Amino acid sequence: MAQVLEFKLPDLGEGLTEAEIVRWLVEIGDVVVIDQPVVEVETAKAMVEVPCPYGGVVTARFGEEGTELPVGAPLITVAVGERTPSGGGPEAAGSENSGNVLVGYGTSEAPARRRRVRQERRAGAAPAPAPAPAPAVNGRAGVPEAEDGPLPVISPLVRRLARQNGLDLRELTGSGPDGLILRADVEYALRAAPRPAETAAPAPRPATTAAPGEIRTPLKGMRGAVADKLSRSRHEIPDATCWVDADATELMRARTAMNTAGGPKISLLALLARICTAALARFPELNSTVDAQAREVVQFDHVHLGFAAQTDRGLVVPVVRDAHARDAESLTAEFARLTESGRTGRLTPGELTGGTFTLNNYGVFGVDGSTPIINHPEAAMLGVGRIVPKPWVHEGELAVRQVVQLSLTFDHRVCDGGTAGGFLRYVADCVEQPAVLLRTL
Repeated sequence: MAQVLEFKLPDLGEGLTEAEIVRWLVEIGDVVVIDQPVVEVETAKAMVEVPCPYGGVVTARFGEEGTELPVGAPLITVAVGERTPSGGGPEAAGSENSGNVLVGYGTSEAPARRRRVRQERRAGAAPAPAPAPAPAVNGRAGVPEAEDGPLPVISPLVRRLARQNGLDLRELTGSGPDGLILRADVEYALRAAPRPAETAAPAPRPATTAAPGEIRTPLKGMRGAVADKLSRSRHEIPDATCWVDADATELMRARTAMNTAGGPKISLLALLARICTAALARFPELNSTVDAQAREVVQFDHVHLGFAAQTDRGLVVPVVRDAHARDAESLTAEFARLTESGRTGRLTPGELTGGTFTLNNYGVFGVDGSTPIINHPEAAMLGVGRIVPKPWVHEGELAVRQVVQLSLTFDHRVCDGGTAGGFLRYVADCVEQPAVLLRTL
């Protein structure tokens, strides 16, 4: 006899709390095997194909394409052990659970709990009960109503507790990591605010409609996440910007020489990245973050270099891991790979987080300068404008040279203007005289 198992939207990591169904990859009645992708979802960070940990026959799907679901909401149900339409047994569908874990989601009882239960049994104590399933909400077990915009909440239980008590989570400041709202935060808010003995269910917020001449676009998904991050950066970071014009003629000549010598082509972005990592080795204060709660500056001994990339889905900042340990050829290849993944929406959450410094080449938009917003929680961003022929005094004479404007926006809490200016001047020197880099190799 078949056993119907429910597969819920797993925790996709990096504090993501919901995802939008983009495309179903299976239909009701389809036979699926273990770890077969069943749905494509879009989070605030990337497009992800979600594999099912069960093998069997799909008996139900939850949510239409375009629907947002919170983490922990049911995705599909699978009849495990059901005979396939061709008459095969459960083996044909791969009816066992997979042992894989999709970013914090166990396909069977969590290993940590299994270990704890075994230890408690050896000690003669009764094992702690497993968490009870969430009660039905709007006729479906464990599915909280959708919230407008991403919230720093992972647990559906926290959402439900707030909703049942008419508490707006957007008004709370979380005490967890990166402002994560915990159950204790909700309970504290409920104790602090006197409430009447009986409270009617909160009225739904009225939907806004566009007035004549208006076009309204919801700030949700990736666009909403970007908006929240930029707002947080402006709110929390006391930033300052300095800039300088540099003669990039010799840098462009060096790149041309490298690319005519045979071998893989080297990108300009890769050369700028090498300059950045060399500058950060001399001015490590800018390769850091501020732990506001501990009132400490946290400095890193590695450079995970983010770079801004514009895609059809909006602005993304992929991260090149250990950029300080890569040569120009390796950086060129990694930039190309991550850029292509960004264009196709295949960047993973891990490829979009963890940066320690960002390089922003806005010259591709045909502009000379900008004052970029720091990619929170980093401490600095280097901006590079377009490289264009301009009049320039070279060796005491007026000449036409390839000139670029460089700008550095930095968190004034991690350093003063002298350090920021020293960093930017070193970058400019390397742009003007690439041989300066040889001293750091």
